[in-house]
Amino acid sequence: MMAWAIGLAAVAVWLVLLLGRGGFWLARERDDRDVPAPPAAWPGVVAVVPARDEADVIARSVGSLLAQDYPGPFRVVLVDDGSTDGTADAARAAAGAGDRLEVLSGSALPGGWTGKLWALEQGVRRAGTPEFVLLTDADIGHAPDNLRALVARAEADRAALVTLMAELHCRTPAERFLIPAFVFFFAMLYPFRWVAGPGRTAAGAGGCMLVRRAALERAGGIAAVRTAIIDDCALARRLKGQGPVRLLLTRRARSLRPYGSVAEIGRMVSRSAYAQLRYSPVLLAGTVAGMGITYLAPPLLAVLAEGPARAAGIAAWGMMAAAFQPMLRFYRVSPLWGVALPAIGAAYTVFTIRSAVAVRRGQGGMWKGRAQAMVRGGGVGGEA
Repeated sequence: MMAWAIGLAAVAVWLVLLLGRGGFWLARERDDRDVPAPPAAWPGVVAVVPARDEADVIARSVGSLLAQDYPGPFRVVLVDDGSTDGTADAARAAAGAGDRLEVLSGSALPGGWTGKLWALEQGVRRAGTPEFVLLTDADIGHAPDNLRALVARAEADRAALVTLMAELHCRTPAERFLIPAFVFFFAMLYPFRWVAGPGRTAAGAGGCMLVRRAALERAGGIAAVRTAIIDDCALARRLKGQGPVRLLLTRRARSLRPYGSVAEIGRMVSRSAYAQLRYSPVLLAGTVAGMGITYLAPPLLAVLAEGPARAAGIAAWGMMAAAFQPMLRFYRVSPLWGVALPAIGAAYTVFTIRSAVAVRRGQGGMWKGRAQAMVRGGGVGGEA
């Protein structure tokens, strides 16, 4: 009886996910669909790039920004956040003799700020008063038409924010195992269609965020989210109160940095997983239980149970494998990875638990030598 009840619960969960989460799994919200017409006039844009020890990728990233075919005024401000590997020199070398790149040496990190957000704050101040600010990571490469497409969509929709889920590196076995699921799970949490809708759901992808400067100022600026570990989603929530937000899949912005191993991807996930749960042990326990029912129970029932419980396990396993297919196609990996989603879900559950352990050890949000989860009043906070 217990196995049958668990099987029914798993089937119910997947029916709700397939039918009641904004069609997140279909991966239809892409920047190459419903392409808007160009605006009558192209507004000014300044790209702000926070960089800390990014010498291995910064030349390609900055080079791709300077190669934009954007018809309007455009320049790049790179904020060197205490790099020790020659990041600033590599960026200047990539820019050559042109004057569209400014390298700003970041000042010391003040209390109450995460490192990336303090770098962004300095860059936005330096940007002046363009109509748009492009917030982009130092390990993102941009197709030559990316900025043109972003601005056209922002102007057509009068959007406060247009943000692209950059195509992540997905070539190694570890990447094929975990990277498509990273975007799949993100879309499950924040259905892109709901982000664009009138409700409260808001999310951003920090690798590529085109922000309307006036909306950013009305939302309180970067300072309004200065302690956030999941800073892109925190900023998107602020901006949605100022105007429409669009979140789209893209191939125009791509991650330049490969993830060589499962452990490396796990560290990337663990930096923010517990912050997503608002540092709550209760939510952590509920998440672990929910992941067990959603991902682990179906294959166990399919293999070990009998009768109706086994049928329910097979049905739930089949639904999750089918739901994963559009994202697998987007990342051009084998559809057979859909069958492996239970194992992938188990890996992400382990990453989430490790994230909680790291926070309790004072190492939460670890990035480039900084533990960025903020401790306040004896507890752990950080999400604005």
